[in-house]
Amino acid sequence: MQSKFLLILAACAASFLTACSTPLPSSADLDKLTKDIVARSFRAEGQAQLDRVSPDEDNLLCSQADQSGTTIDEKLAAAIEARNMQTIKQPADGKFLGDFKEGEKIAQSGAGKTWTDKADAANGGNCYNCHQISKEELSYGTLGPSLYNYGKMRGVANPNSAESKPIVEYTWGKINNPRAYNACSSMPRFGHKGVLTEMQIKHLMALLLDPASPVNK
Repeated sequence: MQSKFLLILAACAASFLTACSTPLPSSADLDKLTKDIVARSFRAEGQAQLDRVSPDEDNLLCSQADQSGTTIDEKLAAAIEARNMQTIKQPADGKFLGDFKEGEKIAQSGAGKTWTDKADAANGGNCYNCHQISKEELSYGTLGPSLYNYGKMRGVANPNSAESKPIVEYTWGKINNPRAYNACSSMPRFGHKGVLTEMQIKHLMALLLDPASPVNK
């Protein structure tokens, strides 16, 4: 009985030593395995397509820096911002503002980008998830800065005036592609990634900048 126990113990010890001698997978191997698992587990359906499991270059750079607990160096950040600035297109008809009432609906809506959303269905901006905007809304996130009185605080009395042009164009660019101003911004790139249409962005612009909007009261 004792000899049998010793044989079992020896076999376990040998197995343990063999396992210990096997090299652990590298970080790159683990990353590849994770990506393979995610790719196999994800299906393209509705508005949820496979592009979301294949990050673009800027997402990858910012994600790698975040995972390593570092920050993007100034030179690389400047390159990312310049690259994203080139993606911003001015409104086709030259008009930046739409209807602030429609803008409020878009800001309130979190619809879109799921498996159950039809490809041609309108998305929402879900803006209140990160920002205070209208004073009437009591439930809002604080991940982003407050946008209440956005236009009023910036002296936008007439969005169509030459004096207001810099802040109007900045706001347009920020909604379209925030990485043009902050390399690793966590704000969605609503225009660049096609989350919102040009008209929807115009409505959000009116919500923020129209003096008649409740945001600026």
